[in-house]
Amino acid sequence: MALYTIVYNYCTTNGPRPPTQTTGASFKGEELYTRIKDFLEQHVTQIYKGAANRSEAALLEYYSREWERFLFSISKFNHILQYLNRIWIKNEIENKKEVYYIHTLSLVSWRDFMYKPLRDDIKTSLLSQIRKDREGEIIYTSLVANVVRSLVTLSTNKLGIGRQTKPDDKVLDVYQYFEEDFLKETEAYYGAESNNFIGVNTIADYMIKVEARLNQEKHRVGTYLNETTAPELTKRLHKVLIEHHKDTVQSEFPKLLQNDKNEDLGRMYSLLCHINALDPLRQAFEQYVHKVGLASVESVQRDTDPKAYVEALLNVYRKFSVLVAVSFRNESEFVAALDKACRKFINDNIICTNAKTSSKSPELLAKYSDLLLKKSNKNQEEGEMEDLLNDVLILFKYVEDKDVFMNFYSKFLAKRLIYGTSASEHLERTMLEKLKSACGYEYTARLQKMFTDMTLSKELNDQFRNFCENESVDIGLDLGVLVLATGAWPLQAPLTPFSLPSELQLCSTTFEKFYTTRFDGRKISWLHHLSKGEVKTNYTTTNKGGYTLQGSGYQVGVLLQFNQTDHFTFKDLQVATQLTESVLVGTLRTLLKTKVLLSTPKVEDPDKDQVDSSSITFLLNAQYKSPKGRVKVNINVAVKSEAPSEKGGPDDTMSHVVEERKLLMQAAIVRIMKARKKLRHMHLISEVVEQLQSRFKPQIPLIKKCIDILIEKEYLERVKTEKDMYSYIA
Repeated sequence: MALYTIVYNYCTTNGPRPPTQTTGASFKGEELYTRIKDFLEQHVTQIYKGAANRSEAALLEYYSREWERFLFSISKFNHILQYLNRIWIKNEIENKKEVYYIHTLSLVSWRDFMYKPLRDDIKTSLLSQIRKDREGEIIYTSLVANVVRSLVTLSTNKLGIGRQTKPDDKVLDVYQYFEEDFLKETEAYYGAESNNFIGVNTIADYMIKVEARLNQEKHRVGTYLNETTAPELTKRLHKVLIEHHKDTVQSEFPKLLQNDKNEDLGRMYSLLCHINALDPLRQAFEQYVHKVGLASVESVQRDTDPKAYVEALLNVYRKFSVLVAVSFRNESEFVAALDKACRKFINDNIICTNAKTSSKSPELLAKYSDLLLKKSNKNQEEGEMEDLLNDVLILFKYVEDKDVFMNFYSKFLAKRLIYGTSASEHLERTMLEKLKSACGYEYTARLQKMFTDMTLSKELNDQFRNFCENESVDIGLDLGVLVLATGAWPLQAPLTPFSLPSELQLCSTTFEKFYTTRFDGRKISWLHHLSKGEVKTNYTTTNKGGYTLQGSGYQVGVLLQFNQTDHFTFKDLQVATQLTESVLVGTLRTLLKTKVLLSTPKVEDPDKDQVDSSSITFLLNAQYKSPKGRVKVNINVAVKSEAPSEKGGPDDTMSHVVEERKLLMQAAIVRIMKARKKLRHMHLISEVVEQLQSRFKPQIPLIKKCIDILIEKEYLERVKTEKDMYSYIA
């Protein structure tokens, strides 16, 4: 405080002054400032002389020590001269005079009389220490950091002097004098090292080396360099370590893929990502996934088991999706490459080629879904089942012909619901929700209606039982009826007539009366080929309590005929049941094979021998024996024996798909033309494809055929003056 007072008194004392000076205080301030400036010059010059004959670490150590002492001294010095700063120096700066605050003046003196004479030696010493650090020698990083900080402090914008083009410009001129040579030295050092290393080591080892070097340089910037160096340093490192060797590194990618070197692949991705050189990797990745996918399908081509096929596809997807997630960080372009490759080998592989259709994949996927959702001894816990259903949705995403999947899926669902073979109603509805989320409500509207019909049928059966009680009608059996909407269920009427046995006629007519009184105008069509029933035997001598036989509607119908007489010829049964010859043959083969019926003369092989001969008589087997009291006769055989169109097989399903596609295409064409009024042929084709590709891959010839159909129906017409132009007819 005493020193501050001395300065204050000195500056405020009036004394002799030049004629041009207005006040004594101003003259005293200028005199004091000049003396301080001279003193700093002499003092710093004296410090500089102490650096003579010093180099490398010794020079840096001396410079750093004196710099710290100087900073401490000038902070005190500046405090003592605060009055001079606030009054005279501030006034001179405002008047654009070339003077500095005392602290700045001290740093300028250090810069001009200490740093500048030594700057080349300091730069050389710093670069030498950094090289030693790179080569693994131990250096005093704090010493280097302190010297570098001094260079930053002495730079123009840190001193608050000089002109800046923008307020946030970082004009580190003193530091940049060192930085320029540092960057050149770094580029040369790593250029030589990378060339030598990659020539005698593997690419995997080289990438490990590069990754380590990048991390080391990043650490150096944080430890003893200025942060402004980082962008340019990183750029040059990427150039010399990665870009100069990118072709060699990229050429190793297929080999790493084949050998499942996921860690090395992740490292390669990280390095090449720095220089935007990933396109060749994405292309190679897509080609490799496609190749592996085709090979995986070929390994199961002999057996087109849906489970084996789906698992082969999933194994490929899982393997590479993990690779993309972990090694390629789920980068969108690699995800797209995986999706593209999966879409290729799922829709076009050897199984599709052998089947001569790209729709084989959705068919097998639907069959696999049926296996999961159907009751069996192999059903897993619901949590595991949901995971398996999610796997189905993964593959479903890549299937192009989603309408084919839906047609097969709806047929299998119909059978599960009708025959009560679903493993879990919760899982069925879960799958429905997943499909709805993937494709929208319209895609699953029919499936939703099927579930609604099942719920309504349960309520309807309860109402029917109440009706029978109220009307005092005893139908003589336990009847369960499923009332299914024609438009929602993929079912067809039987091709064979069927005459109900007298035991079943009352319940049929009673239910029809009940239904028509509640729903006026609706018509019931009985699908006996999908029905099933149970009959109790009262004729067996091996089991006094009799057996309960479970069979199809046709099988039950044939067996009930034996309540009238104990033997029938084939013609007699055909007249009694009205079944076509092929259906009756299939029904009798089943009953003979299960030994419920006997024949005279005996049919040795029911699957091959003729059973429709007029010389064969059929009768009940009184000696029938079974270890179980409830015997299930093969219900599905009767259905299989009917005409192909009733099977719901692949050919029939595809025919239905083609017809449905025609309707969808026609609807899309009409929507487009109604909105556009006029449109050229190619534009119409492209818009139809764009609208429908989420459900299936439209074929151009079929679109053209639909356009011709709509022209015939007078929805469209060709513009006479322009060949490829269509107009909408309102």
